[in-house]
Amino acid sequence: MLDEPNTGRLTIQYAPDAQSEIVENPPRFTWLPVIEDEAQYVLRISADPGFPTGSTHFYCRLPVNFFTPDVVLEPGDYHWSYAVCDPESGKPTTTWSTVRSFTVPAGLPESPLPSRKARFGKTAPEHPRLWLSADRLVEFKNAVEADPAHCTWETFYQKSVLPWMDRAVMREPAGYPNNQRVAPVWRQTYIDLQEHMYAVRHLAIGGQVTGDQGMLDRAKDWLLEAASWDPMGVTSRAYTDEWAYRVCNALAWGYDWLYDQMSDAERATVRAALLARTRDIAEHAIVNAKIHLFPYDSHAVRSVSLTLVPACIALLGDDADDEARDWLNYCIEFLATVYSPWGDSDGGWAEGTNYWMMGMAYLIEAANRLKSFAGIDLYKRPFFRNTGDFPLYCKAPDTRRATFGDDSTQGDLPCIKTGINLRQYAGVTGNGAYQWYHEELARLNPDTEDAFYNWGWWDTHFDELTYLTDYPQVEATPPESGFRHFRGIGWVGIQHAMADPDNHIQFVFKSSRFGSISHSHGDQNAFCMAAYGEDLAIQSGYYVAFNSSMHRLWRRQTVSKNAILINGKGQYAEKDKAKAIAASGKILAAETREDHIYIKGDATAAYQSLSPEVTLAEREIYFVRNSYFVIVDKVDAETPVTLDWLLHANAPYDLGKTTFRYTGQRAGFYGQVVWSEAGKPVLTQETGFPNVDPADYDGLPVSTCLHAQYPASTRHRIATLLVPYRLDAPKRIFNFMDDQGYDADLYFTDTDENTFKVVMKKLANT
Repeated sequence: MLDEPNTGRLTIQYAPDAQSEIVENPPRFTWLPVIEDEAQYVLRISADPGFPTGSTHFYCRLPVNFFTPDVVLEPGDYHWSYAVCDPESGKPTTTWSTVRSFTVPAGLPESPLPSRKARFGKTAPEHPRLWLSADRLVEFKNAVEADPAHCTWETFYQKSVLPWMDRAVMREPAGYPNNQRVAPVWRQTYIDLQEHMYAVRHLAIGGQVTGDQGMLDRAKDWLLEAASWDPMGVTSRAYTDEWAYRVCNALAWGYDWLYDQMSDAERATVRAALLARTRDIAEHAIVNAKIHLFPYDSHAVRSVSLTLVPACIALLGDDADDEARDWLNYCIEFLATVYSPWGDSDGGWAEGTNYWMMGMAYLIEAANRLKSFAGIDLYKRPFFRNTGDFPLYCKAPDTRRATFGDDSTQGDLPCIKTGINLRQYAGVTGNGAYQWYHEELARLNPDTEDAFYNWGWWDTHFDELTYLTDYPQVEATPPESGFRHFRGIGWVGIQHAMADPDNHIQFVFKSSRFGSISHSHGDQNAFCMAAYGEDLAIQSGYYVAFNSSMHRLWRRQTVSKNAILINGKGQYAEKDKAKAIAASGKILAAETREDHIYIKGDATAAYQSLSPEVTLAEREIYFVRNSYFVIVDKVDAETPVTLDWLLHANAPYDLGKTTFRYTGQRAGFYGQVVWSEAGKPVLTQETGFPNVDPADYDGLPVSTCLHAQYPASTRHRIATLLVPYRLDAPKRIFNFMDDQGYDADLYFTDTDENTFKVVMKKLANT
């Protein structure tokens, strides 16, 4: 009998089935693995549920529980099942699984994956393999000799190659004091090790392109030093994985680009070190983390594209047991089938825009390396065609704290790598709006290449060089106003007039099935708002380090969001992954209506995680005439509950009885409690981060939280208005109100609802 276990919220799913939306051809097949180690599978696919031999696709000896066929299917209805098979004959040794059915529509993007037998058939065995092949290296050298500015080579050479000639070779890091992890040592060491990788990679490339033997020798000095370090010591994956990834990458690039510069003994030394480190990372992802069963391990999934793909390409065919081939096949099939576990074909990324930036940065490198080395084009998949929309609509270039998830920029503008990623997707798709984002962010955020959250992760001069050798320049076009609903992750991003700072408004709303897992937070049914070049309704706090007091006690918690608390409680956001993903939300509607955009989210399950008496927690958003927002909250409970309506801003508010006003540097917003079924609220505000270690935000600005506290009731219906404005707008509004006979000063501190409605109606009609 075949063991066919039940799926869970944290596991991979059986797919496709009758409920699946097929978005690419061929579909991707996944199932839960059996318990036996090294089990192999046979998969059958047929238009006939009887699976007749002559019209059934059989795929035998599959070593993993996910698969992408190497052929496109004709449009129509299909059926599939799998069984455990004999490794020798490929014949089933168990009963077949449940038969599942699906429909392939016509006109889908075609993205088959070459079989394991065929996919490396045309790869060249020579080195280098990463970025340029041996043949392309000759062409590139000739182009640079003819024009040193070719593909920005001269800039890369001067700024990213020559400085390492005079730097002392870095020795093995000392590790943490008493082996206790502390954020400053963690950060400085990953920067140091990233620099070690830069030295190896850039000196090797510089020496090979220019023929400078002294430069090649210096690159080898850096490489052999890294190869001498203990793979299971302080730079091992178990000690700090982010350090291990960087050392492994240094060895991979050095082994590949300095292959012809090493003696047999040196080559064996580097290969052994690289193989040991690659095995350590691969076994963790595949054997320990089991990302093919539990795909929501952020770092293990990231290691596939960040480290394993380049290391295995460099090692392919050079290791005696051919382990690199098995690992590389696993990685390719994971990226072609399971990826991304954090989203779907709409292109969203549940961990947020900052972790999208990081995940895409390494995915792009892996995809480009696979395309140039083996001709495998991951960019044909719908996720990669659409994912540029996620930062475009959820983190505009002029915003800082007006989106969700962990973000290491500490309130700065988006990392320039976000724009570089989007430029890559412009080159892949031809989408000029992605190129516009890249150019606009570079204009707004110049000279930040050396910031720790850039330099510690990537060298932008290398990015520029490698992009221009492989992809075309795309003409920038301003993005259109509108919204995107990222259905797979439960985010909605609104962008109005993004290319016009004087009229730009961003609004991001979230109610996600991923709950607070990984780098997501307890923020279902929360929103952020920016307008006219300034963040207004913000995500509060700082991501100083994972599990810091700021992170655990504030940033991950609902209290730091523009959301509600019920009886003083928010949503579960602690370490239990099962509880975190269960504390979820969902978008019930996201649509354009006559004069407004309408969004509706349901966070009932998220609030029930800490307040089981809650029976309903919904929020509706009305963005009217591209100008103002009406927010309607609906909460029902079995027993009377209080509500605390939270709104975070960068500075204190001016408060009235039912009105509030925030004034920033360039913009501000007015707010009014329009209606509350349970009674009027009490408005208060608090500046600071209660219970957080002050050292976590030393020297950083402190935000303010507005609390609108509503009395206990079993039924709450609350309508709140938010009107963002430019700083030159109040003068015009005051003049208008004076002309109409209203006392503007009184209105903006405390006004009754009838007066408010009359004034707003006249403003809307003016």
